[in-house]
Amino acid sequence: MPSDHTPLPPPADSSDPVPPKQRDPERTREDILRIATEEFSTHGLSGARVDAIAARTHTTKRMIYYYFESKEGLYSAVLERAYGGIRGVESHMDLDPLPPETALRRLVEFTFDYHESHPEFIRLVMIENIHHAAHVRTSKGLRTTNSPAIAVLSHLLARGHAEGVFKRQIDAVELHMLISSFCFYRMSNRWTFGALYDIDVSDPRTRERQRRLIADAIVQLMMAPN
Repeated sequence: MPSDHTPLPPPADSSDPVPPKQRDPERTREDILRIATEEFSTHGLSGARVDAIAARTHTTKRMIYYYFESKEGLYSAVLERAYGGIRGVESHMDLDPLPPETALRRLVEFTFDYHESHPEFIRLVMIENIHHAAHVRTSKGLRTTNSPAIAVLSHLLARGHAEGVFKRQIDAVELHMLISSFCFYRMSNRWTFGALYDIDVSDPRTRERQRRLIADAIVQLMMAPN
């Protein structure tokens, strides 16, 4: 019996509830990725089971391996999809018509909102860090996916400095890290932080106060002299 880690040839067994020829390949692949995202973000790489993903997608393990080759291949595809979600929106934000400080605020608020509404993304990033970014390092797709986000921020910083609005010189990658750290920590540590300090980050008033605080902190940092 093959393990979760063993690649298998294309499916050809009668146990597949829907014959391959009747499947929409793109829809099938997307369904698998959607359910696999839930499984990996809940149980981690080692705890997630391809059999469970197959059952929830009404397909077979062989079909999953046909699309993704192995469990690790499926996990890497899930990571690429997760990062692609936030980076795709970032790269298409129309920030140029806005004043630099307003554009930066808009970017921070988007990051805040995205992290809050996609807890599975938070968990997947945490899981991949447990594995020392082993799958991120080997994924050419992830490097390509994340580059536009830095390009957007670099362009915004250059425009802000050229207009004399931004006074502080901060590398785009480090500013990206700073913005992400505020938004990420709030969600990744929400339960322990809430238990220790009796704060509920999902409370609407708390959420709005923290959203404004984080945006104010980043914008004021960039507008203050070095």
